[in-house]
Amino acid sequence: MNSKEFIAKRVAKELNNGDIVNLGIGLPTMVANYVPDDIEVTFQSENGFLGLGPAPEEGKEDKDLANAGGQPVTILTGGCYFDSATSFSIIRGGHVDITVLGALQVDQDGNLANFMIPKKLIPGMGGAMDLVTGAKRVIVATEHCTKKGAPKILKECVYPLTGAKVVDAIVTELAFLSVTDEGLVLKELAPDVTVEEVISKTDANLIIPDDIKLMDVE
Repeated sequence: MNSKEFIAKRVAKELNNGDIVNLGIGLPTMVANYVPDDIEVTFQSENGFLGLGPAPEEGKEDKDLANAGGQPVTILTGGCYFDSATSFSIIRGGHVDITVLGALQVDQDGNLANFMIPKKLIPGMGGAMDLVTGAKRVIVATEHCTKKGAPKILKECVYPLTGAKVVDAIVTELAFLSVTDEGLVLKELAPDVTVEEVISKTDANLIIPDDIKLMDVE
């Protein structure tokens, strides 16, 4: 299991029966592959879908059925599609229970930057600003550091914010962190990962409780 699969598996355990769930592009879309068998959720995509199913078999893609990231999708029985106005009414109306998003940076106050690096090409932020304010719970699913090894979990984001004080939890290949009014709490560690390793790869201040659990992805 690679790090992205590990993160997606752990995030999937945060889903609850009956949840309406929006998954951001990239790593977050992998969460759909690991929903526990005893949990039934409805996936929403901000370009106008409820009831998304798994990716279609190769050769059976419908070019008119794609999620907000442009990836081919299927619709389950009972699913539906609609215009963007309706879709964003669902989001802004508070009807999405959980959104899972990636991050360029996330900080100890729950601020999230995930749509642009200054002076680089901006592919577009999609519905992220709406999702972080409209969804009841925001989970960031991200690798702990950049490809160059720099921390992505900071004291303060320096990239333009997608949303201020919107993140509830951060899941990486090293740890599960909860954003609280008191600060960023280290709740769980991945197998064979130490508190010292997490601290060394995190710029943010961490609250270290006595009862840190092991991340469970089984």
